[in-house]
Amino acid sequence: MVAGSAALPRRVRGTVNQIIHIITPEYPPEHGGVGDYTRGVARGLADAGDEVHVWCKTGSRGEPGDRFLVHPDFGRFSTRDLKHVGAALDRFQGPRRLIVQWVPHGFGYRAMNLRFCLWLWQRASTGDAVELMVHEPYLAWKGTWRQAGAAAVHRVMTVVLLRAAQRVWVSIPAWEPMLKPYALGRAIPFGWLPIPSSLREADAAAVAAVRALDKEDGRPVAGHLGTYSSLIAPLLSDAMVELLRQPEAPRVMLLGTGSHQFARAFLAQHPEWAASVRASGTLSDRDLAAHIAACDVMIQPYPDGISSRRTTAMAALALGVPVITNTGALSESIWRESGAVRLTEAGDSRGMAAQAMDVLNHPETRGALRERGRALYALMFDVSRTIRALHGADSGKAA
Repeated sequence: MVAGSAALPRRVRGTVNQIIHIITPEYPPEHGGVGDYTRGVARGLADAGDEVHVWCKTGSRGEPGDRFLVHPDFGRFSTRDLKHVGAALDRFQGPRRLIVQWVPHGFGYRAMNLRFCLWLWQRASTGDAVELMVHEPYLAWKGTWRQAGAAAVHRVMTVVLLRAAQRVWVSIPAWEPMLKPYALGRAIPFGWLPIPSSLREADAAAVAAVRALDKEDGRPVAGHLGTYSSLIAPLLSDAMVELLRQPEAPRVMLLGTGSHQFARAFLAQHPEWAASVRASGTLSDRDLAAHIAACDVMIQPYPDGISSRRTTAMAALALGVPVITNTGALSESIWRESGAVRLTEAGDSRGMAAQAMDVLNHPETRGALRERGRALYALMFDVSRTIRALHGADSGKAA
């Protein structure tokens, strides 16, 4: 057992299927989609009887009741840190299965930590089974010369990673053709692992409390969950303007980190809607689930379209809230084929508002959309699908 780590809970120790090491650049309490995803997958694997170890940077920690271990031993992913974690991993019987949560900007050194990639290649060369879970591949060739330089280094990192990897998982199918040329002819199995929601079912009493606060005047509530980045904020602002101009417009509830700042900026330009817009700020998972479930519809614009890596949309689908969103370059065909969400074209704020009002004004439509969304989520995106794929890959089955 690794020095300084608590013993595994007895129930897991007695029912181990396999030992899995997950390496991640972020983990709670740090906020971020990769960290939330890692925690959800670790829980799912542990519940399935695997012994799971999460390796992450300083400051990360597990939660009471977790049936897996969190090792905040990676520090800054420096050479010294890599040597330290390597020695800790070597205390486990080999060959070890390492599942790496890959985002190029996540491992420090200005998103150019080539030494980390070389470390993984060295682990693979001595027998460890390295798998990549690619959340994002690499920077595009555009922008300043600094970004172009980083994009070049990212491609070198990708070549090294694909030399190390026995298998590659991608969060959206679009990443596969972007990555394959950098395998340099090496045959590597690829598999699609959509990103599930990190939230559990909402507590009914908590949902009722939120609804009592936000529906005191009988108006429906349109929500948005996000980080209010510079790419999404203008799209959301335009959609809100069109929505709040509608007769019998709903209230708008802004959820997530950055929502207070976005609300202040929006209301500075549109003070006439101050009574119709509320921001929650950062919430616990329990409270966030309750706030989403209290909404009648979610407005989720994305510059590159809805896709299977958009956890904000997944959260709404999993909780049975209808989603109004848009297609884009990264959207999979399932969104249009399933009818599980209402779709517009990217940038069509007027169409997004019209779709939202149509859903809000027709309870039967809203109910049908809710059921289709839940059904698609259960079929394609639930974390149980991820666990089955990871177990199937370990046993040599097709993912």
